[in-house]
Amino acid sequence: MKQIDNTTKKRQAPRIKMDGKKIIVGHDDPVNGCQNMMASLGTASPEFLEMVLSQIAETLSQSGKIDQNQVNATLAVITGVQPKDELETMLATQMVAIHNATMTLARRLAHVETLDQQSSAERALNKLARTYAMQLEALKRYRTGGEQKVVVQHVNVNDGGQAIVGTV
Repeated sequence: MKQIDNTTKKRQAPRIKMDGKKIIVGHDDPVNGCQNMMASLGTASPEFLEMVLSQIAETLSQSGKIDQNQVNATLAVITGVQPKDELETMLATQMVAIHNATMTLARRLAHVETLDQQSSAERALNKLARTYAMQLEALKRYRTGGEQKVVVQHVNVNDGGQAIVGTV
């Protein structure tokens, strides 16, 4: 495995452990672990943390079983987005869900057997891919406050004159 130097090393994503259907923060000190996880998810609310973890776990569960590795991978992606508040965390969580669904549809499209299956998978894949791009744009707009700056300058130069465009 390739060694990562400290200049490019990212903050370690928080992890969970499963105890049956109960989600436990994967840290030696539960209080410190919850605080670290809340900070990674851009919140100071234990209730928000519980809600998001529950939603992630339920979304990733199959046949009532929660996949601890999938939840931890999702937390790693959300941490990578570096959410500043609860809204950014919710958007990042939705983005992971849309990405997972997109990849599922891409796999199905690669294994279709009929024209109807192909058409259906193509439409759904297209919608999901566009949704993901729109979510990414929404995150960008939210972070920048939706501000756009346009500077229009008008310069007149008469015959035989000279002009300099730019900062002098």
